Amino acid sequence: MIALLVTLLLSVLFCGLYLRFARARQILAAPNERSSHTMPTPHGGGLPLLVSFILGLLIAAWLYGPWNESFVVLAFAALFLMLVGVVDDIRGLPMSLRLALYALVGIVVAALELQGAAITPGFWHAGLVGLAALIMLWSTNLYNFMDGIDGIAAIQAVLACCGAAWLSWVTGQQESYALFCLLFAAAHLGFLAWNLPPARLFMGDAGSLPTGFMLAGLALLGAVGGQLNALCWLVMLAFFITDASWTLVWRLCTGQPFTQAHRLHAYQRLSRHWDSHMRVDILLLVINTVWLFPLAALLQLYPDHALILVLLAYLPLLSGMAKIHRLA
Repeated sequence: MIALLVTLLLSVLFCGLYLRFARARQILAAPNERSSHTMPTPHGGGLPLLVSFILGLLIAAWLYGPWNESFVVLAFAALFLMLVGVVDDIRGLPMSLRLALYALVGIVVAALELQGAAITPGFWHAGLVGLAALIMLWSTNLYNFMDGIDGIAAIQAVLACCGAAWLSWVTGQQESYALFCLLFAAAHLGFLAWNLPPARLFMGDAGSLPTGFMLAGLALLGAVGGQLNALCWLVMLAFFITDASWTLVWRLCTGQPFTQAHRLHAYQRLSRHWDSHMRVDILLLVINTVWLFPLAALLQLYPDHALILVLLAYLPLLSGMAKIHRLA
């Protein structure tokens, strides 16, 4: 609890200090036809968020002992992606370079994390590394797509990480996995003090990129180490996965330039329809706590019924996406 509380307080403090710095240096996201905000708002809040998380890891290591190598690998990957995001937020990077860097980090992390998996080296091992890297690449970009209204990205991270921590802990798995997840959640919760509607600070690529990558990395780490069924993450992140994937497929099928920024995600349509970011955030909170988390808990307890539980998570969301996409 000490490490979690300190991480939370550091995140609140550092994000507040960064907010003053960003305002003074005019590090602002200007509103445009594709944004969901109307006032220039400081961005790059992922920097103090990730710094708080890393300091929380160091405090936990000092109090409870060193972290396993797998956790250290994930932390360094998140730091690297944060730096890429900072540069992209400030100067802008070509999409080809960004994708190459994301893919490279995904391959390296997947290869290192899967070293401990009970898989014979060879074709199948290489294929699994490639698949894991592809999933992490998609999760990294997915989270960047879904960070478009106040609060939503940080709330999803807090809910998923707290859910994963609880499920792994109550089933008697390593406490280090639960603690790592909770420290990541605490850093995002501190950032939320400045990001809840109306947001005073945005996460930016410096936060959305490492957050998306980290969630996929934690799913891989939990599966390899036996702490948590990876499909639990698939269920707990179903809101984000469904919206991002549905919108991307729809844009491809309708011949739209899918690399171009837009405001056509379901959560963006709902925020305009309701004229409220907070109502969409509350909807995310309700769907996760009332529907998705109980399904994830059942999946962890009854993995033989994984297929039906995943379908129960996604089918109602897909139906809702189809209806929401009719909104302007």
